[in-house]
Amino acid sequence: MKNASLTPKKILTFWYPLAASWLMMAVEGPFLAAIIARLPDPKFNLAAYGVAFSFALIVESPIIMLLSASTALCKDSDAYYKLRRFTIILNTAITAIMLIILLPSVFHYLAEHLIQLPHHIAKLTHTALLLLLPWPAAIGFRRFYQGILIRHGLTRRVAYGTLVRLTSMTAGAVVLYLLKVPGAYVGAAALSTGVTCEAIASRLMVRGALKELLQTPSTGKSAVKPITYRFITRFYYPLALMNILAMGVHPMVTFFMGKSRSSIESLAVLPVINSLFFIFRSFGLSYPEVVISLLGENKEHFIPLRNFALKLAAVVSGGLALVAFTPLAQLWFHHVSGLSFELTQFTYFPVRLMVFLPALTVLINFQRAVLVAVSNTVPISWATVVEVGTVICVLYVAIHHLDFIGVIAAACAYVLSLLFSNIYLLPSHFRAVRKMND
Repeated sequence: MKNASLTPKKILTFWYPLAASWLMMAVEGPFLAAIIARLPDPKFNLAAYGVAFSFALIVESPIIMLLSASTALCKDSDAYYKLRRFTIILNTAITAIMLIILLPSVFHYLAEHLIQLPHHIAKLTHTALLLLLPWPAAIGFRRFYQGILIRHGLTRRVAYGTLVRLTSMTAGAVVLYLLKVPGAYVGAAALSTGVTCEAIASRLMVRGALKELLQTPSTGKSAVKPITYRFITRFYYPLALMNILAMGVHPMVTFFMGKSRSSIESLAVLPVINSLFFIFRSFGLSYPEVVISLLGENKEHFIPLRNFALKLAAVVSGGLALVAFTPLAQLWFHHVSGLSFELTQFTYFPVRLMVFLPALTVLINFQRAVLVAVSNTVPISWATVVEVGTVICVLYVAIHHLDFIGVIAAACAYVLSLLFSNIYLLPSHFRAVRKMND
């Protein structure tokens, strides 16, 4: 393979705007957790916010891959109109699911019977989830329009949209904080406000690209297949299924932790821990588009991209270790995030267990990107099944048989699941590499 033409500097130059966008999104979690932690009854409100967010994540999961679908399929006016209708139908469906979950009888069964939340926390969670009602559909629309922006090379506008999201979310959170609104409501309302404003901004910024797209003659085809609703459904179904399985991990973790030792403390600190991890994992989450874009027609740039991924994995896990094993942990969780000393103590051990998680995120996203580049996506779905299955097994054993504290069981489940998922993909990854060399 020829690799001299793609230097680390070129990879870094291409990658950093995407990483910056993900990093900006990663900031919102710690910010909201810090706001909630500084309002009355932080333990209960953090727990309620975490549970409501988990529900919203699983409902949102089918529409996440609209970004990929829009980027790949919106080639002409016919494709645009059909995918827009598909987006509207999908967003309507997930909003209806949210409304069903919010029905008092359904929510009572899920929150108080299955998760076994105390009644007062369940009430906070219900209102927080109601405030998150616009969130999934807003994400669907903004990812649809962001795909068109990316297809037209307007990636900076995606970052501008993220900046709009952070600004509006921060403004909403600060106003509600000053009004002394319960913390769970502050977090949920701020999230909905931010994503809704981002969706509106994306729609405004896409106008020029959309005008050009609608003037493109409709061929009615994508690659060699016609763009029909049946084609869109077949194209999208595997992507949505993979993301539903992956997003399903969050409510499953919440469900098991609700039955664990120190359940309320675990539910309270897990959103704060996850927010810290998302900052470090965001670098890996932004890398697949780099690999797919720069690998080359003949996959000649595999080696420099692989080497960059290995260095990135070492850096992100090294950065997390610097926080986890030094006084920076207390600085972050107590002084920055606002957790009490009691709750801060619950964070130390799970954070140290999860120190390799950012590196595993980089590696699995690199493997997925390589498989996508050689059009072999089936192993990616099965790796997600392995990941979810491992989470369930580890949580069940750790909580029901080993009596682990909930957040420690969750940390073990996250790390082992991503490790096994990486291992599962290795044979397919090596076959793809051999195929590149042939």
